[in-house]
Amino acid sequence: MDDGRIQPEARRSMRSWIFPAVLLSAGVLIGIVLTSDLGWLPTGHAVPESPAVPAPVPRPVSTAVQPALPGAGGQSFVDVAKVVKPAVVNIFATRNGSGEEGKGTPLEDPFFRRFFGEEWMKRFEAPKERKQQGLGSGVIVDANGLIITNNHVVNKADEIKVFLSDKREFKAKLVGTDAKTDVAVLKIEATGLPTVAWADSDKLEVGEFVLAVGNPFGLTQTVTLGIVSALGRAAGIAEYEDFIQTDAAINPGNSGGALVNVRGELVGINTAIYSQSGGNMGIGFAVPSNMAHSIMEQLVQHGKVVRGWLGVSIQELTPELSSQFGVPKDVKGVLVSDIMDDSPAKKAGFERGDVIVEYDGKPMDSPTHLRNAVAQTVVGKKVTVKLIREKKPKSIDLVIAEQPKNLSQAAGEESSESVAPAGLLADIDVREVNTELAGRYGLKSSDRGIIVVRVKPGSQAEEAGVREGDLVLEVNRKSVGTIKSYEHVAASLPKDQAVLLLLKRQGRAIYLTLRP
Repeated sequence: MDDGRIQPEARRSMRSWIFPAVLLSAGVLIGIVLTSDLGWLPTGHAVPESPAVPAPVPRPVSTAVQPALPGAGGQSFVDVAKVVKPAVVNIFATRNGSGEEGKGTPLEDPFFRRFFGEEWMKRFEAPKERKQQGLGSGVIVDANGLIITNNHVVNKADEIKVFLSDKREFKAKLVGTDAKTDVAVLKIEATGLPTVAWADSDKLEVGEFVLAVGNPFGLTQTVTLGIVSALGRAAGIAEYEDFIQTDAAINPGNSGGALVNVRGELVGINTAIYSQSGGNMGIGFAVPSNMAHSIMEQLVQHGKVVRGWLGVSIQELTPELSSQFGVPKDVKGVLVSDIMDDSPAKKAGFERGDVIVEYDGKPMDSPTHLRNAVAQTVVGKKVTVKLIREKKPKSIDLVIAEQPKNLSQAAGEESSESVAPAGLLADIDVREVNTELAGRYGLKSSDRGIIVVRVKPGSQAEEAGVREGDLVLEVNRKSVGTIKSYEHVAASLPKDQAVLLLLKRQGRAIYLTLRP
């Protein structure tokens, strides 16, 4: 009730604002005194008699000397960037949408959705009935308009436009593509263009500084710095992989751009990143310059890529397999698990169990390296292969043939009664191949022999990698084409010794070791 007296709550409210108001009034009064010319300050003080012109604030200038890079001939990162940037272009690939899933621009490629992330890729998706655009980068490698990029940047594009660093725009002609290495070559009608020199990627070492130059997210002329973090990587992107791994920041749109060394030389073509979100996570992959250059030359000269063929199925030489084949633990090589009919290897006398340690003068330490080396060999070239056979070194000379067109990546290179022998093979049930089993497991009508119909869960055989549907070709280096021969070999196996199996899976022969 309002009786004219101030209530306690009101008094508290008044006290809450009176004190701040007093402080504010005092501050205003002091400000007026200090800013007025009342002569209260002594003469000769910092207050001038007339208004002063503020002294100009010095702007930072790039006067610091950039340190020279080791092995760069006195160049700095700045110098390298200035040389490389003009030779890196922006690529826009357009395709008329068909409404078919998985058949649009490179943005719909499942391989690259995996690496770049679904969320980021969705930002660039266009309605199915409209034109779809993909973006990427490219590198000018010839002053007359030859540009190298990734196949996935321009794949199935109806129109390709190239934007140079000087803002000029060109329609590009597709010279050729190679999906197996993810390399493509374009041509624009121009002359006197800036270029990037090729480097020998075989001389690249882990730990070297590299610069990635491209157009991530459509942002032109972006340069990032990192090191070579690994070599000879396989990422499951292309059929033939020998990727350079780098931690230089690579993002969507960098694909097809340049990876250069400290001398400004092209060591790789940036291809993909490993990412769960679409952003950079410090793992990028680039096609080595030697592989890219070889593919480019073939596309320019022939319009297609012709690959060499040895004609062997190969697998990694594990420590267990090294022991089985009598190969010293310190020896690196590739194990031959099968030889194809009418192949150069067959004609030259290769055998199952051979361990290839050197191909055409280069040491071989993995199946990937050997496949790539053979594929890049000129058809008709005579090469020397060094191997270990039955613990003894051997050299074989042969002529490389052209890879058959129907050769699959996997090949890259019998009674219905079941039998279950004792020992390590007791966990594997096998039968002779018949029409019913061939149909069940998708075998060819010509396939014969012993097929695995069951592998005991949790067994040593399952852990070793034996699978239902595998064809058993050999047991401990002895052929087992029938149930009778399989039983005979199995019965003679020592219980306390490892068993070496040669299996055929999806057209490819592989060795597996079962240990007690």
